Amino acid sequence: MPSEHGHRLYVKGRHLSYQRGKRNTNPNTSLIKIEGVDDVNAANFYLGKKVAFVYRGKKVVQGSKIRVIWGKVTRPHGNSGVVRAQFRHNLPPQTFGATVRVMLYPSNI
Repeated sequence: MPSEHGHRLYVKGRHLSYQRGKRNTNPNTSLIKIEGVDDVNAANFYLGKKVAFVYRGKKVVQGSKIRVIWGKVTRPHGNSGVVRAQFRHNLPPQTFGATVRVMLYPSNI
């Protein structure tokens, strides 16, 4: 059964930064480094996949202190397997370096 321990429905990723040029940052697009993805071909598998930034808040909202900001992988960024993702609410800059979950759905296989 997939619900047993040790079967994740997601791959870990890191929020690196916003998409940016030399001087300007663009907070609408976040750069995500996915664990074990080191080239564009591997990154292409994740296009369209959902990304979740899961965090804990102080107050209980709807019976839980755990909150999520959802996003999706839009396209690769460069040649080293980094991808661009857009979130429903832009990730705050405090999350640079934080772990995000890259879901393995929706699946194109």
